[in-house]
Amino acid sequence: MNVKRQDNELPLATSEWGWRYHHIGIPTDKPIDGERYLPQFKLYVSGFETSPYGIEWMRFDKDCPINDLIKKVPHIAFEVDDLDFELTRREFNIITSPNSPGEGTRVAMIEHNGAPIELIEFEKRKK
Repeated sequence: MNVKRQDNELPLATSEWGWRYHHIGIPTDKPIDGERYLPQFKLYVSGFETSPYGIEWMRFDKDCPINDLIKKVPHIAFEVDDLDFELTRREFNIITSPNSPGEGTRVAMIEHNGAPIELIEFEKRKK
């Protein structure tokens, strides 16, 4: 039986699975000053570097190959230690397979009840 979470309790993803909040991605159709174009995805991103809350705005080209759900519904992103492990430890509906949007970063997108969720793994840096 599923136990319901109380108002004062953190979600399982952070309290038990160890996922860490990284950002929220919000689709927009309006250009924003300072946006950066990612040609491999045919989208513009902005806000991440300056938002104290981790808000990232995303504007998509008409022929952007990204899943339509991501283009229409805001997503939340969590940093994880091992992307492959997290994707196999539970039955997730994977809508974007693991890929590398930039050096030292791997991401995948899952869907939960109509909401896209991004999982991000950063390459471990040697100290």
